[in-house]
Amino acid sequence: MAQKVFFSVSMSLDGFIAPESTDELMGRQWMELQRWVFPQRFFRENLKLGGGGEEGRDNDILRETFERTGASVMGKRMFDAGEQAWPEEAPFHTPVFVVTHEKRDPWERPGGTTFHFVNDGIESALDQARQAAGDRDVRIAGGGMTILEYLNAGLVDEFSIGLSPVLFGSGVRLFDGVDAARVALEPTGSESSPRVTHLTYAVRERRA
Repeated sequence: MAQKVFFSVSMSLDGFIAPESTDELMGRQWMELQRWVFPQRFFRENLKLGGGGEEGRDNDILRETFERTGASVMGKRMFDAGEQAWPEEAPFHTPVFVVTHEKRDPWERPGGTTFHFVNDGIESALDQARQAAGDRDVRIAGGGMTILEYLNAGLVDEFSIGLSPVLFGSGVRLFDGVDAARVALEPTGSESSPRVTHLTYAVRERRA
């Protein structure tokens, strides 16, 4: 199958994927948003948190998302937050291309993650990620503004949302500023578990 560009995020029922401030990234609301992830066996294995954990469809989805990803792209805001929060062995285990104005040498971490800093725009970052991914897919890891840039540019093929039963009230809204005149969606899947509802969509160019 042809290589695809996708994103996969957890979202609150009122449409937010993160708190407004990076200082609150590991706060109560964000922890509630990601509550479905933390108990899963694959999550625990990937972050080396010890044995155990749940197995089921939620766990399968986390593993499938990881296994299909050959490279990731992210924005500088997400990288800055993650640089403080990720363990030494960052959880990607593939090349990551950071869209930024900062000039910086590649940052290699244990476990196969190397961060590359791209100064010439989102398309250049995606081109480099495609080459690095080989026959696997490219994930737009975040944050919300970076996802939106790729979506509005017509560069996303599909996406999935883990819809969590939590309300934020404010924060980073996933589709705030989307070019609705250009982007059309085709539902491709819906699965529910006790903690989250997984929604998947193919992205199409809207036609008049």
